[in-house]
Amino acid sequence: MAKKSITTPLVWVMMGLLILGLGGFGVTNLSGTVRSVGSVGDVDIDVNDYARSLQQQIRAIEAETGESISFARAQRIGLPDSVMVGLVSAAAMDDETARIGLSVSDETLRDEIVSMRQFSGIDGEFDREGYRMVLESAGLSEAQYEDDIRAESSRNFLQAAVMAGVTMPEGYMQTMLTFLGERRDVSWSVLERGDLITGLPVPQEADLSAYHTENEEQFTAPERKRITYAWLTPDMIVDTVEVDEQALRDAYAAREDDFNQPERRLVERLAFPDAAAAQAALSAIESGDSTFDDAVTARGLDLVDVDLGDVDRATLEGAADTVFGAQVGDVVGPLDTSIGPALFRVNAILSQQITTYEQALPDLRSELASDRARRVIDAQIDTVDDLLAGGATLEDLTQETDMQLGQIDWHADETDDIAAYPTFRTAAAGVSESDYPTVTNLDEGGIFAIRLDEVIAPELQPLDEVRDAVTAAWEAETVADALKKQAEPLVSKLASGASFDDAGLSIDGAQVLTRRGYQDDTPADFIDRIFEMSEGDAAVIEDGGRVFVVKLDKVQAPDPDDTDLVQLEELVRQQAVSSLSQDMFQILANDIRDRVGISIDQQALNAVHANFQ
Repeated sequence: MAKKSITTPLVWVMMGLLILGLGGFGVTNLSGTVRSVGSVGDVDIDVNDYARSLQQQIRAIEAETGESISFARAQRIGLPDSVMVGLVSAAAMDDETARIGLSVSDETLRDEIVSMRQFSGIDGEFDREGYRMVLESAGLSEAQYEDDIRAESSRNFLQAAVMAGVTMPEGYMQTMLTFLGERRDVSWSVLERGDLITGLPVPQEADLSAYHTENEEQFTAPERKRITYAWLTPDMIVDTVEVDEQALRDAYAAREDDFNQPERRLVERLAFPDAAAAQAALSAIESGDSTFDDAVTARGLDLVDVDLGDVDRATLEGAADTVFGAQVGDVVGPLDTSIGPALFRVNAILSQQITTYEQALPDLRSELASDRARRVIDAQIDTVDDLLAGGATLEDLTQETDMQLGQIDWHADETDDIAAYPTFRTAAAGVSESDYPTVTNLDEGGIFAIRLDEVIAPELQPLDEVRDAVTAAWEAETVADALKKQAEPLVSKLASGASFDDAGLSIDGAQVLTRRGYQDDTPADFIDRIFEMSEGDAAVIEDGGRVFVVKLDKVQAPDPDDTDLVQLEELVRQQAVSSLSQDMFQILANDIRDRVGISIDQQALNAVHANFQ
């Protein structure tokens, strides 16, 4: 159970009861003869607490995923069990606090409630009548709410007492840091197909057939859904959409500033307190005794502080003629500006850009046509909905509308054509044979509707259909086997103390590695394999159609100057302490449940679940 503050019950009541409300799971609906769904020792688990907690969990997942969660789905993902585990743990702690007589005083409870902002009036002080009304609207009496806060506070005190002061033994920490920081000096050589001393045989039909049979999992198509779909995108009808001349000219006028840009300069401006200081700086620059960058530094500034970016004449006002008359690299001035006398440096000249209406016309027509095509599609959504509601098939849609028919054997890795759209993939993943086609908005302005025709079980693809893949895999495996045999005597030499040169190998890489490191262009298990070796060992590590001949030259202790390891030490310590604290708390919770016993009323649970269905 995560540690909570004393105000957690308030959040639970205000958010769980007021926002989510008791609707459907109110005191009147689930009270009566059924008061609890179980008990731990002498503490009952209130039926309404269970219903509210379960509703909260469902609503939280709905808010996170953006989709409605049925109770059947909630059961499949274990929400009822998760809620029950939490309530059982809380009840166990309540039973223990009652047994040892742990509680908060009335004064502490009063001070906590009075300080809660949610019960403050317009003057910022505790509003006694507002407090009563809020609890009443939530279906709680003051006594119930205060008992909840008292119980929660007691649980927190007990949890804090169990978890406080936990420290990790230094021996454990040193072992962990040695594991994370220990270094390996390693060298390696890469052998590829071109390094083979002997030639590679050409695969015969029997070789490919045997490899295909022995590695069926590589060539088995995944489970697929054969889906028929009707869809319509703006690109499908853009050529049929007419755009009138006036609309095109209006669009050009609205974007005239984008199409027609005046000549501009990339400029830096350095201001001075007076003209004399500016002139002195310019003279030093012109004589070669200083540079513009030096002048910027002397003013206590960085270049980013004086950069104006690209500017036009209007931006520079009175300095425009001089700056626009300068060449790239020139420093001009002093010139009067709104911030005082300044020097300007020209870094680049951006020529005037003029795009005539005729030149912009193709892009304008394409943009407007695409926009209108999307609106045309939007206007057809209701028509498509009505047709589907009236029993029209997807095939009928292609006769009655602009939609086009297609079929796909879809699986999770399929991303071609319509499967490239995320909304289609989501719909395809969830469709079942009992679903009726409905129109759905497609990304980028289209629409689609789908029908599941059949689910195709995983099946081994015939050799003729995957011959190229089988051949490539056979060659990679055969090359790797041949290279391993070729490397075995070389590995023995290296392990006996020979150098890579002595073994006739070039060193393609040499690094000092830690378990936290990553080495580019090496096998996925490269680091793990290195740290399984002892100093002086040599080994072969396979990587597809090539092999790595590696030698562990030296094992070194962690670097005491490794700043990353120093920072990692504190993180590891915190995580270890947190984990140990949670373990200790869980041991206590388990012990309490074992001592006092747990009773679950399945009929009461079923009654609550019936309200969700």
